[in-house]
Order: sequence, then structure tokens, then C-alpha cells
Amino acid sequence: MADTSDTRTPAEIEADIKRRRDTLAETLDEIGVRVHPKTIVGDARAKVVSNIDHTLGKAYVSVNRVVSDAKGRFVDENGAPRLERIVPVALVLVGVVGLLALGTRRRRG
Repeated sequence: MADTSDTRTPAEIEADIKRRRDTLAETLDEIGVRVHPKTIVGDARAKVVSNIDHTLGKAYVSVNRVVSDAKGRFVDENGAPRLERIVPVALVLVGVVGLLALGTRRRRG
């Protein structure tokens, strides 16, 4: 059998009920804020922005690494250009541009 004796005074019981009611009201207010459409949209927007920032950060690091690697191939540790690597690449680029220009002229003519 359950013990039904309560040693609290009526004032203590009323104070306990008031505390529980206030706590419940705060909890319901928090739930109302969390499920409000503006809060949900704001949270989703913040998550998307965070993901975009993270992706852009990773892309920046990757591009920076590629640029540094490319620079390292054409510049020595003192910052001087490596002509033995630059000249062949430049000649290939001039050749490609020349071929493209000839192809464009032939189409027009």
C-alpha cells in the first residue's frame, strides 16, 4: 500500500505547485520558440551558411596548395624564376595559341 502521509503544509504544497507551474510555462515557451517557423528557417539558414563557409574554406586551401605547388615548379627556393621550366611551357602555350588562331582564320576564310 502507498504511503499517503504528506508532512508538507498547505503553503508548502501551494509553493511547490506554483514552482512546477512556472517551470512548465518556461518549458512550453522554449518549445514554442524552437518550433516557430522563423526559428526553424533561421536554424536551417545558419546550417547552410556554415556548410558553405566550410566548403569554401576547403576549396581555398586546395587552390592555395595548387598555386603553391605550381609556383614551386617555376620558382626556386630563392624566388628566382626557373627558366629551364618556364621556357618550354611558354613555347607550348605560344604554339597552342598559334594553332587556335590559325583554326579561327581558316573557319572565317
